Amino acid sequence: MGFMAEQPGGEAREEKPKKIDVRAALSLIPPATRGTGKRRSERRIRLRFRDELKKGIVKLNPALASEIGVKEGDAVEVVVAHRRRFRYTVVLDTAVPPNEAWVNGEGMDEYGIADNSIATIRRALSAA
Repeated sequence: MGFMAEQPGGEAREEKPKKIDVRAALSLIPPATRGTGKRRSERRIRLRFRDELKKGIVKLNPALASEIGVKEGDAVEVVVAHRRRFRYTVVLDTAVPPNEAWVNGEGMDEYGIADNSIATIRRALSAA
């Protein structure tokens, strides 16, 4: 594997190439980042109708609320089928499954939205 070098006495001997110190080479590579700490800003959920809720209120699981960066009393935007946008005020409830949002379903059929529809929920921008 090495190469042959001739010595002054006329005999040939095999020289091995110099080994590279792997640890020294790896010390030059920066460590992998563990994430940028960027919070997920939106999430796909199921929109469930609960007629006992007031209009303009959405009930969310606290885990889902923290994932999208909202707390109780904040405003969220729910978008169905990329065209119907609704703005709600958040109420936290641990009875709500983490992949659902509960809203009042009264009048939603006028917009063509059925119970158990898939929607995107995100923190609402400032007053529009």
